[in-house]
Parts: sequence; structure tokens; C-alpha cells
Amino acid sequence: MLRHDGRSSGQMRPIRITPGFTKNAQGSVLIEYGDTRVICTVCVEDGVPSFLRNSSPAQGWLTAEYGMLPGSTGTRTRRERPAPSGRSQEIQRLIGRALRGVIDLRKAPDLTFNIDCDVIQADGGTRTAAITGSFVALKIAVDKLRRSGRLHENPLTDAVAAVSVGLRDGQVLVDLNYQEDSTADLDMNVVMTQSGKFLEIQGTGERATFSRQDISEILTAAEAALKPCFELLHEAADGHVIES
Repeated sequence: MLRHDGRSSGQMRPIRITPGFTKNAQGSVLIEYGDTRVICTVCVEDGVPSFLRNSSPAQGWLTAEYGMLPGSTGTRTRRERPAPSGRSQEIQRLIGRALRGVIDLRKAPDLTFNIDCDVIQADGGTRTAAITGSFVALKIAVDKLRRSGRLHENPLTDAVAAVSVGLRDGQVLVDLNYQEDSTADLDMNVVMTQSGKFLEIQGTGERATFSRQDISEILTAAEAALKPCFELLHEAADGHVIES
């Protein structure tokens, strides 16, 4: 059965990644999952937080921030001052964990990778788009640091991408837009590596409980949707605008 936008149940929205979207950050992309658009940048600084100073062996750090710009939703989103909302804190921690899961920070000693994800248009799946886009921006930054000699070896151990999967009326739907997300019985966010490992699974029964079989079907659908994406991520990190 086709969805209202013409996709099959297991089909992701078109993905478009524009690398080098900003000129000052070491890595940057604009990533689009359908009508969801997120700017992801990576800025690299010398030094690490105090809890890592004088650590042995020396290592770097990676942290993430996430926010939605005022015009990103149907009604104006207030700027988060003086601190991010609970939702934004949850998402930026998720992004940080996902990226730290594919980087060996011992190979980037005394460097901090600052990931910034700014949602400029939201139509569901902002956190999953942010994770995928942030990986591309991080790879761009790492490649630049290696070419400049600031990094002596590649700290990236794998690639990572993410997708939302929902359950509505007993049907598994991949990559929910806002309309689908707001009416789903179950909403899960699946973070997966190119090597086929899961980094994080977030799931909530919004309107109903779910079974072990439901989880198995959702993970299978997420894996099938994400596997073809990884080649596109590497192409984008090489400087090509890509669109699925």
C-alpha cells in the first residue's frame, strides 16, 4: 500500500546532501530528508574539557549541540535561551553518542570536535537527519585535518546513519514525516553503522504497546533502508552533492 506521498512502506524520503554548505567550519553540510532540512557543521578546537586533561593515553573529545530555528516549524519556534529545552538536550546527547561510537578519540589527542545541528525546516526525522548529516560533516573535517597534518591517522572507525521507523495500524513505515509521526502508534529511531551494528535504538509506544516481533520487523526495515545510504554518505564527504 502506498503512503500519501507515494512512497512504499519501506521507502525513505529522497535524501539530498550538499557538502561545503558553509565556508568557515572545517566540515559542513546541508542535509535534506524530504522536507526536513538541517545544517550540520563541525568546528575543531585545540584542547579538551577539564575531565580529559592529563588523561593517559591522551585523547580528544566530541560534543554536539542541536536546535530548531524560529521559522523551522508551522508556528514560530522560540529561541532556546538561556539553555536548550529538555527535548533539544536529549537529541544533542543522542547525536554526540552516535558520532562518538564511530571515532577513536585516542587518534585525535587534545582536539575537540564541536558538532552543531541547526534545523531550518522540520517535517519529521530531524534528529535522524542530524545524525546522518553530522557524520558526513565530521568525515569532511577529519579528511581536512589529515591533509593538513594535524591528524596523523584516521580516527574514524566506521560510518553511521539513522532513520525513524513507525508502526501505524499494524504497518511498519520507514522515515516518518511529521504527519505520519504525529499519528503513529509506535515511533522508533534507529542508529546504525555501515558494518551493520546498531549504535542506539529509541522507541516509544505512543498510542499502543508493541511486541518483540514488532521490534524485530522494525529493525529489519531500518537496516534495509539504511544500507544503501552509506555509499552516498562517502560520495558527499568527497565533495559531491548527492541525491537519492
